[in-house]
Amino acid sequence: MTDNFEKKVAVDGPVVNEGELGSSTFSPGQVSPAGSLGLGQRWTVTRKREVVLRLLRGEPVELLSRQLGVEIFRLEQWREKAIAGIDASLKERKGDPVKAELDTAMKRIGELTMQVELLEAKTETSGPLGRRRSQR
Repeated sequence: MTDNFEKKVAVDGPVVNEGELGSSTFSPGQVSPAGSLGLGQRWTVTRKREVVLRLLRGEPVELLSRQLGVEIFRLEQWREKAIAGIDASLKERKGDPVKAELDTAMKRIGELTMQVELLEAKTETSGPLGRRRSQR
């Protein structure tokens, strides 16, 4: 008895769909261009930061878009978020004297509140004008 088996051969090469020409993802078997993500890779913060720094150094956004396989609008979003983060961090004040003074005042208020509560508790146990103390 002879068994006839069909031999299935996988073709190694890019799988391209006309509708995905601008896509930033790659189909199985498709080789990623230089600098873009490989199969199964994700855009990490580090990679995004490097791209934004390249943009800030003056590299054309169109060129980076083609090299990396990322849409221009997405690259511009990353740049705007990075600039907003820089602005926010520069506005932040370390060692703000007003905040330090407020923190000191809040600490003192807490201490005084605790003292008042302890004195109220002490007067409740001793009664008015110390009558309970004299009964001991």
